[in-house]
Amino acid sequence: MASSKEYLDYILEQLSDLEDVSCRAMMGEYIIYYRGKVIGGIYDDRFLVKPTKSAQAMMPDAEMELPYEGAKDMLLVDGVENREFLEELLKAMYVELPAPKKK
Repeated sequence: MASSKEYLDYILEQLSDLEDVSCRAMMGEYIIYYRGKVIGGIYDDRFLVKPTKSAQAMMPDAEMELPYEGAKDMLLVDGVENREFLEELLKAMYVELPAPKKK
């Protein structure tokens, strides 16, 4: 099942206080970037993020979910209605994520 544009728009609105949040469509789903780094994505109308140490610490009860067959497990973000939490989450994750690969 592909994710809806409405859910993507909702998540992007929740993240709109952060600078340099972007997305890219990929096979009916959406990859979410923060300051050029892949944070996670929208898969089947679920916001999933990479399981960094900070993300796991901030969401200790989060379920690990498979975004699609063949992918690595990611953390399901519960509480997407809390803008402040989402901002803190992305900022904390950013420092742990690798820099984008040069093309």
